[in-house]
Amino acid sequence: MSLYNTFLTALRGLTGNKLRAALTTLGIIIGVASVIATLALGQGARAAVEASFRHLGSDQIQVSAKKAIEDGELVPFGKPLTYEDGLHMSAAVELVDRVDMSVEGKAKIRHGRRVLDTVVTGLTADAAASVIAAGQVQPAGWPEDEPLSAADFFAQGRFFTTSEALADAEVCILGHQTAVDLFEGDDPLGETVWVNRQRCLVIGVLAELETVDAQLRYQSEVNEGLLMPIGTAIHNLYDEEPMVFITAHAVDESQMGLAKVQIAAYLRERHAIEQDADGDWQYDFSLTTKQDLLGAQQEAAQTFSLLLIALAIVSLVVGGIGIMNVMLVSVTERTREIGIRLAVGARQRDVVAQFLLEAMLLSAAGGLLGIAAGTLAIPLAAILNQGMAVLDPASIPLAFGVALGTGVAFGLYPALRASRFDPVEALRYE
Repeated sequence: MSLYNTFLTALRGLTGNKLRAALTTLGIIIGVASVIATLALGQGARAAVEASFRHLGSDQIQVSAKKAIEDGELVPFGKPLTYEDGLHMSAAVELVDRVDMSVEGKAKIRHGRRVLDTVVTGLTADAAASVIAAGQVQPAGWPEDEPLSAADFFAQGRFFTTSEALADAEVCILGHQTAVDLFEGDDPLGETVWVNRQRCLVIGVLAELETVDAQLRYQSEVNEGLLMPIGTAIHNLYDEEPMVFITAHAVDESQMGLAKVQIAAYLRERHAIEQDADGDWQYDFSLTTKQDLLGAQQEAAQTFSLLLIALAIVSLVVGGIGIMNVMLVSVTERTREIGIRLAVGARQRDVVAQFLLEAMLLSAAGGLLGIAAGTLAIPLAAILNQGMAVLDPASIPLAFGVALGTGVAFGLYPALRASRFDPVEALRYE
């Protein structure tokens, strides 16, 4: 019997009861759609993780102070990270190229009779390069994929130099909206403003900025604030030396592990950290790289994806069991037909091919409809998952292949059972 005739026979067998065939495919449809949507959620979660840590360069090591819980509140554990810790790090640590530092606090800014309460950020001189590399903000309306330079972030003036930062120069840079509110349209460049009780010369005004992520543009105030050298900010905003945010840039990305070891040794000496009774160092700081954060987050995202895939597989198995059940019923209903075919010379493999092809047609139909349903469900999944759903093109042939495999696996037993009927007994069946 030719494959074409076998196909036509199988198709007639399925179309004889269209409703039953449609209901049988339902489990496969749900399973395949679940696989596609699940992989899209997993891909979206991985993309979101990578995007959330995009601001961290592959050469960066974040140095963070540890916290402890006392009386239900977070308090510093050990000594805080200070400006001096970061200032001497690049000279003392062989594998550290440079160090970025920042502090942040609220202050009153005054010019003439205008007074504003705003955030003042103290930075090192290399902060502009770090902001560009981070890729979190850009000038408003900046074309996508257009390269940026430090000058593009300024409407007027410049950033402070390394010598100005080290000398704690009394200079500052105004955010776009802060300049508008404080000077009401006048040119602020070269003017003096008061930050609390400290005078500072305005040497720059930032261009109007926006976050690269459009979803964050209404949640952040990137155009408000004032920037000044970190030493100047520390002396102006704090009575006691504050905890400083430190980011070290390694000389060689391939030696990040060794760079972390050297930084730990440097801070261990500065903070006079000692070993406990078990010989472990009681560090009051932590060192984190982009790979550390990505590894932990990606592992969590992968676990989440595996859980969802397991649920999708369960759905496919249920669909496969439905195919097996319907095929067994079909074999029983068509016992006389099978007996006639065997009696007139059909071989066992012809019967196996017919019923196996019926099972594959059911699963293929369910697979195609499941692909359509899963693809259409991705936008809904993205809405429910805060936009984190990205269609993986490889998931479509994968899901269809799994659907066909399910049809073969669960259709094989009914097909073999049908092929082993005794023609005489089958013809007597009522």
